Amino acid sequence: MEQWFIASKRADFKKLASELRVSPVLTRLMRNRDLITAQEMDRYLHGSLEDLYDPYLLKDVEKGATIIQNKINNRNKIRIISDYDVDGVSSNYILYKGLKKCGAIVDYKIPDRIEDGYGINEHLIEQALADGVDTIVTCDNGIAAFDQIAFGKKQGLTFVITDHHDVPFTEENGQKHLLIPEGDAVINPKQPDCRYPIKNICGAVVAYKFIEVLYDLFKIDSQEMYDYLEIAAIATVCDVMTLQDENRILVKEGLRRMNHTKNVGLKALISVNQLSESRLTAYHLGFILGPCINASGRLSTAKAALELLLCEDEDTARAMAENLLELNNQRKDLTKKGEEQAHLYLEETGHLKDKVLVVFLPDCHESIAGIIAGRIRECYNKPVFVITRTKEGLKGSGRSIEGYHMYDEMVKVRECFDKFGGHPMAAGLSMPENKLEEFRDKINRNTTLTEKDFIKKVHIDVALPISWLSEEFIEELNLLEPFGNGNTKPLFAQKDLSIRGMRVLGASGRCLKMQLEDPDGYDVEALYFGDVSCFMKDLEEACGTVELQRIQKGLSHHVRMDCTYYPDINEWRGQKTIQIVIKNYRFKMTK
Repeated sequence: MEQWFIASKRADFKKLASELRVSPVLTRLMRNRDLITAQEMDRYLHGSLEDLYDPYLLKDVEKGATIIQNKINNRNKIRIISDYDVDGVSSNYILYKGLKKCGAIVDYKIPDRIEDGYGINEHLIEQALADGVDTIVTCDNGIAAFDQIAFGKKQGLTFVITDHHDVPFTEENGQKHLLIPEGDAVINPKQPDCRYPIKNICGAVVAYKFIEVLYDLFKIDSQEMYDYLEIAAIATVCDVMTLQDENRILVKEGLRRMNHTKNVGLKALISVNQLSESRLTAYHLGFILGPCINASGRLSTAKAALELLLCEDEDTARAMAENLLELNNQRKDLTKKGEEQAHLYLEETGHLKDKVLVVFLPDCHESIAGIIAGRIRECYNKPVFVITRTKEGLKGSGRSIEGYHMYDEMVKVRECFDKFGGHPMAAGLSMPENKLEEFRDKINRNTTLTEKDFIKKVHIDVALPISWLSEEFIEELNLLEPFGNGNTKPLFAQKDLSIRGMRVLGASGRCLKMQLEDPDGYDVEALYFGDVSCFMKDLEEACGTVELQRIQKGLSHHVRMDCTYYPDINEWRGQKTIQIVIKNYRFKMTK
């Protein structure tokens, strides 16, 4: 079920449009993204690298950079320890290249997802000591390693923590008590006393800001920082940061620079995925390039992805990129199988009725638990945990919905876990197997979610008639890119459309092409990418078999469709035509 809402935020759209020299619809779209003044909208449309925030506003960043400056000058050995996902690999890359530029004796370690688990642990600390490491710099992890860092400090190690995850806490009598590790410098914008203007930046951007300050200390031209923008952009999109404010500028600039990237490994990855550098969007980062980088940390070692980004030989990079592509294809197959098993589990156990879904897939590869959790969440619009069995016990990943702070809810049942961490929308955990049912019971008993929370909410920007569309307006929409979390692609709506023809395209049958006509006789070509069989089933349920057959034969009928859509321009053999891509639909009879 879905509830459709049309945004109703108010402003003088004509005045704003005149000041910004854009259409009133575009100013309405920006207002729907919580921009109010012409100045804010202008920064949104035309923000540049000069508008990025001062890195010195990050708590401990200068302190941490000074520590590393002294370690470099004293020739102490430094080791970077990151996470194994896209953000972790990207953070590691930025730190490694940046520290090398400053003359550091530095190496890196990416924990093995299965052997080491997430983040820094005592085994990795002991390994660093055995290797003669003096200083550990964490990236995209470390804020939750309270005990591990205390252990390392006792052994004489120096720790500079760069992270962006939520600060762990305990709660007593409604009061939160933060658990910040005792690193020599702790750089994380989510610390309450950190002055950085935005909290929602990824680990790679925290690393970027840290290297920016380090370059300043070593008198290295700040322009050289821009070499890392592409990698920071990939991490920002793949870690699902909100594409607003500084994040939007970073991703926009990163994508622009990817059009002529100097990174041999990234260029090879773009090539093996048959993408054009000049047409890359945030979608390609999040759903094509990013998953290839992630696949190495899921099914092999994330070191392979980092080595690709560091590679400077074209032939070697090509072979490495092809290997990542093959790993990602394997991951897709495993994910599809796991998703099918998850649906079967929920149906057979009766747990589908739970408000918080806890899915136990003992034989599922632990690396894809989070992807499966995301797919199941999309299907049922409920918070989902997917739990797998490993040799150390159970491990799992969670994905949440709007209005359910997953990490805070897990804090309430922390006695169920050996280890856990995360964000409002995603989390990871490990637990003994005998705690599984206790966890399922408590996480559901504690929740305040109601049935209304599970109804998918469709937020429509503007009820825009298809007859209003023009090539100029559709081109203008490109000013709003890059699209993603917090800056979603605009969604328009039109009522009472008549289907004048339809046919299924492609061997997979996942695209439906239609000719639609509005009440005034204006027609447009429309595409629907999704479950075409489900579309046909919904249509038949709404109008009956006879009417469905009339539609399929191109005959007159009494069915009307309301839909949400995004407009596009289709170019074929030099001819341009306007088309719409349908996102949501509902049918009704006119008699």
